[in-house]
Amino acid sequence: MTVMNTEHPTVEKRWSGMAQAADPGAIDDASSRRVTPRQIHRAAVESGALPFSLPPTAFLLLPIVFAWIQSPGIGAVMATVLLLAYGLVFLYASGIALYPLQVRLSWFTLSTGLVFALIPLIGENVLFMVMFQAMTHVILLPWRWAVPTMVAMCVGVAVLAAWLGVYFAVVLAVMGLAMSWGIGHGIQQEVLQGKLDAAERRNASLAVAAERERIGRDLHDILGHSLTSATVSAQLAQRLLDADPAAAREQLAHIESTLRQSLADVRATASGMQTVRAATEIASARSVLAAVGIDADVPTAMPALDDERAELFGYVIREAVTNIVRHASAEHVRITIAEDEVSIADDGVGIAPGTARTGLRGLEQRVVEAGGALAVHTSEAGTALTARILPEETP
Repeated sequence: MTVMNTEHPTVEKRWSGMAQAADPGAIDDASSRRVTPRQIHRAAVESGALPFSLPPTAFLLLPIVFAWIQSPGIGAVMATVLLLAYGLVFLYASGIALYPLQVRLSWFTLSTGLVFALIPLIGENVLFMVMFQAMTHVILLPWRWAVPTMVAMCVGVAVLAAWLGVYFAVVLAVMGLAMSWGIGHGIQQEVLQGKLDAAERRNASLAVAAERERIGRDLHDILGHSLTSATVSAQLAQRLLDADPAAAREQLAHIESTLRQSLADVRATASGMQTVRAATEIASARSVLAAVGIDADVPTAMPALDDERAELFGYVIREAVTNIVRHASAEHVRITIAEDEVSIADDGVGIAPGTARTGLRGLEQRVVEAGGALAVHTSEAGTALTARILPEETP
């Protein structure tokens, strides 16, 4: 059976241990992968999470030991076989996480089935496996499914274990909930960063195309007018060359002046592609925010800005949007811009006290050097970042 990923084909997946697992179900859309033991092992190795899965798997020795202590014999043998099979399934869950949802659900079902099959063999000791099942939830299931099911399972196991007096299982349930939440959060951060990187690459390509179109239009307007004027002047100079040399020289001087100005205009138009501009950053912000599911309210018309302000406001918008996507967990963003002010507001979680603000400090320095002031107002209701150009003081 050949499987292909169709869920997030633009997101580049890189695992850096279990806590930085890539988006479940993501696999390079340019390749195919067969569900065979060899390919599953290869996927687990590629994920980078395999070494981090080995230490937790060793805890499965606990129910194996209890099984042999309580009822040595065929029951203990069967329990050992099933527990080792479960350990293998858990160990390679990180590789299966790179497959599409259908394969992941099948692997999750197999894992859960092994747990239920162990109940008649090891009884209440099956509660010790809650930590493994919790991690399996966040590795194999979509986050919106994993959170409620994982929390419900951990709470249910903790309550049942407390009622049965298996208090160590209560500890494992709490540990499983905390560890799984951390793993899931790491997965979501990696997914979000991947989407942001993909959106930035896509926007960079779109920005280049838009700049090429702009430059083409500007060059057409500049050169079309200038060359037409130079052609007319050259024809007139040619006719006046013998009859009125002085007038002909005036026309030649006009041609020289026109072409020099055209050359300067062409250079200025071409150099505009290399600078940050507020209009370009607003268009980029709209695409980036939409890519991560954030509703964006951006201006449809731009005020008249000189080059310095257009560049400065562009940097402000870029830094603010990057912070919102990475940290704010916002649903709505509003960008407003005027001739002397730009503001970006979100309804996210706000900036926690003591949080490092390296990017904002650098941005503040840039704004101050341009003769302005940067204000950041944050609370649990969101954050508003405003850059304002201060009026020049008159002596």
